[in-house]
Amino acid sequence: MVDTLKKTTTYKVLFAEALGSFLLTAVVVGSGILAANLSGGNDAVALLGNTVATGAILWVLVATLAPISGAHFNPAVTLGFFLRREITAPMSIAYIVIQIIGCVLGAYLAHIMFEMPVMQIASTDRSGIAKIISEGAATFTLLFAIFGAIRYAPKAVPAAVALAITAGYWWTASTSFANPAITIARSLTDTFAGVAPANVPGFILGQLTGAVLATGASALLFRD
Repeated sequence: MVDTLKKTTTYKVLFAEALGSFLLTAVVVGSGILAANLSGGNDAVALLGNTVATGAILWVLVATLAPISGAHFNPAVTLGFFLRREITAPMSIAYIVIQIIGCVLGAYLAHIMFEMPVMQIASTDRSGIAKIISEGAATFTLLFAIFGAIRYAPKAVPAAVALAITAGYWWTASTSFANPAITIARSLTDTFAGVAPANVPGFILGQLTGAVLATGASALLFRD
């Protein structure tokens, strides 16, 4: 990550993070809308469609943008790299701000594409300690996969990210947001992918906790 930033100008790095966050959220929200429209009320079918689209775009975005910015698209991932001292505090803050902006704009693009009101507030209740724990587990798994792949299979990082999230959709009670920026954006869409704003703080707490724990576990296992 440090080598990447040294070789790439700051504006290019931040644009890559903004674009990746934007496209990722547009796919998450947009595929959720289409899946709900086509599934005939079958939530399992809708979730499957949402899952496949999300996993596919993650592979594409990480494979193409990781050489430029590291392809975080996620404040929890940025936190992990900061704790590993692979990104500075000022750049971490810049990453997180641009990720949130990109994710929110991506949700708006999905609304525009499906001829829905651009400004929305989610009403889907995802409350409960089980879902907070699920977000911690999902984020732990994501960062654990990233750091493990960087250490032992660097060419497999895009697949590791995509597969960790794809699996997370189906083994966690929260359907694996695992991303504070996307969580904020999903509170602004009253669609299949939405999460009520009241649930956002708990989700983010779980995500950041999972990121810290995963960084610690990865330091024990993957660093000399």
